[in-house]
Amino acid sequence: MTGAVPAVRGGAALLALGGLVHTLWYGVHEPGHALAFGVLVTVGELARWGALPEEREPAPLGAAGALAYALLGRSGGQPTTHGVLQVIAVLVAAQLVAAVPHVARGSGPTADQAARRIVTVSFAAVCFQPLHNSGRTADWFGDGPYVALFLLVLLGLTALCDAVLGALLLRSGALPHGFGGRGGPSIPYGPLLRDELRALLGIGSAVCATGAVMALGVAVAGLWALPVLCVPLLLTQVSFRRFVAVRAIYRQTITSLARSTEIAGYTPHGHARRVAVLCTAVGRELGLSGAELTVLEYAALMHDIGQLSLVDPVPDGATAPLPAVEQRRIALLGGAVVRQTGVDSEIAVVVERQADPYREQPLPARIVRAVNAYDDLCGEGLSGPLGALERLRLGTAHDYQPEVVESLARVLARGGLTPVPPG
Repeated sequence: MTGAVPAVRGGAALLALGGLVHTLWYGVHEPGHALAFGVLVTVGELARWGALPEEREPAPLGAAGALAYALLGRSGGQPTTHGVLQVIAVLVAAQLVAAVPHVARGSGPTADQAARRIVTVSFAAVCFQPLHNSGRTADWFGDGPYVALFLLVLLGLTALCDAVLGALLLRSGALPHGFGGRGGPSIPYGPLLRDELRALLGIGSAVCATGAVMALGVAVAGLWALPVLCVPLLLTQVSFRRFVAVRAIYRQTITSLARSTEIAGYTPHGHARRVAVLCTAVGRELGLSGAELTVLEYAALMHDIGQLSLVDPVPDGATAPLPAVEQRRIALLGGAVVRQTGVDSEIAVVVERQADPYREQPLPARIVRAVNAYDDLCGEGLSGPLGALERLRLGTAHDYQPEVVESLARVLARGGLTPVPPG
């Protein structure tokens, strides 16, 4: 698995070099089309400016434009003659031009993000251009609706290829993993691939659909179709970026509320963050979706907020050693506080049910209870990591779900079986 990432990078470099050398040597076919799509991809890549880390696809217009050029077989009713290598050359040239202002500003796409885009677009072009240039596409599908269906199938395969590459690069730690952290060797490939596939239902499907519509629109109306077909995706990107910005502020607010217990001296410094990081990792291991992981992370950050209602603080802020009745009282107080803050009621439910017997809890509450107990038991004067896990396993008859405890053990084993450092 580790050798796959250098292979992706090396393959992208060879494709880029081959495309540029071939195009420079043999010249550009239909320079007007190459320029139009090159400008489109450049503008799309420049739209990364101001993108937040939570955005899975900060340049959807660039991705859609590159895919449209890879799947372009006709323009205004006339067949096009550009091939795979010219598609790659136009994409690479556009990325290089767009990278100049980003590099000057000290931001922009990483080399691995560019490599992912090159390999994905090359895959689409290899699947389509040879068939089109040989005339097989016209023989097999004609000019009717079957051509559109064929393009959608190719885009589905391309999206699958992109998801596989994205999960590989995420596991190497080369790409940001959206909301809640980065990838890395501590996260197995399976959950990362599952997250990437789920993301295809969002912005991924919009990019693929726009790419197909652009290719079909230019085939009928010529290059005049490009600016018209770009508008919906641009509006979607603006709306989505505003949504992400609001969600980032929402998360900052929750993080600030979670720190109130630390500032007041009720819980150790970094406890809420450590529990949230481990809960997210365990939830991903157990197959929770992106929205479910967000609820889990927020609930984990706020799981101890009920301690603010206590007259006397719990020693070391550790609720795991307390009697079950006292744990439930603190959890219910926390749920009441969360509800008053106007946070999503799903988060409040997880907080107030974290101390129930696990068979009566929703899965996020089971995860929060087990991870919170682990961090409490790892605290000073209690147990180390191995001792904390052993005590959790002894409590699986009533307090902790066995599957959650074993998932936590696997997450910790990948990280060296050590607590998350304070922060």
